[in-house]
Amino acid sequence: MRRTPHPRSLTSACLTVTAACLLGSCTWGGGDSEGSPPPQAPRGVTAQAGSATSVHVMWNRTTGGADISGYDVYRGATRVERVPADRHMVDITGLKPAATYTFSVRARDADGNVSPDSKKLTVTTPAAAKADREAPSRPRALRGEAEGGRAATLAWGASKDDRGVASYEIYQGTSKIHSVGGGTTDTLITGLRPGTTYTFTVKARDAADNFSAASPAVRVTTAAGKDSGRATAPADFRARTHRAGDGAYYIDLTWQPPHTGGAVTEYQIHLDGRSATSLVFGGTAPQDKAKHSFYIGRKSGETHRVKLRAKLPDGTWGGYSPERTVTTR
Repeated sequence: MRRTPHPRSLTSACLTVTAACLLGSCTWGGGDSEGSPPPQAPRGVTAQAGSATSVHVMWNRTTGGADISGYDVYRGATRVERVPADRHMVDITGLKPAATYTFSVRARDADGNVSPDSKKLTVTTPAAAKADREAPSRPRALRGEAEGGRAATLAWGASKDDRGVASYEIYQGTSKIHSVGGGTTDTLITGLRPGTTYTFTVKARDAADNFSAASPAVRVTTAAGKDSGRATAPADFRARTHRAGDGAYYIDLTWQPPHTGGAVTEYQIHLDGRSATSLVFGGTAPQDKAKHSFYIGRKSGETHRVKLRAKLPDGTWGGYSPERTVTTR
């Protein structure tokens, strides 16, 4: 892996620059030269307590050339679920109330190679609600809007519950496709097909596993043809340059992550028309405002064009931000 040649970096402590490929491409994966390398570790892993006894685990589909055959979900060192390659979420049930668990995910390829562990996430289930048989109220006024050809935003009115809503479950037809925390009332659904009509509903769930009635259904038709990518692109994207004390120039970026109903952990920066840097946030990925600085050279008066895009929860790339032009001076 090649890194930015200058020793100084202004990236935040929680941000790992996984590639700086201004002059070439980076190669991922391990393994020896005689066999195929193992898949990359799944990224974008999230874990959300759905009730006092369940946790919803999601991750980005693993990409990078490996022929993925499935995923293994671990609770601590124990494998608790094995799912096929076309799924990237699962409910882990049979947990204890008010207990803390650590989850991770591994990818498997068709040759039997297994990826390293994903980022390990710790989640605590809520306390059990004693003798709680009252379900939350039905989510109100579900609204949906297509965001280009491959995504849709959903928003709904909050449910009420005597003990509190633990999560909202999103359904496409009769299949559960997503879950968000009880304090969230909107989300972005990705991985859709252009020119297709989808029907969505939402149910509220409390800590005692009581489910509300489904919200009124909403029908969303994605745009036909080429995906516009709107709403999947980073917003309020800004770029500027600054000169460090030793004479080196840096490009400083700030942006608002796209709202997906989950953490966006990976971004790709394009510089002067080419892929330049892949960024992966470790720890807690920024939700409201993200920033990154990278070394660009030592020559004054150079002009550069820069834009970026996010990797969405389904493993696909979102739309590009507007392109900005900056000059070192």
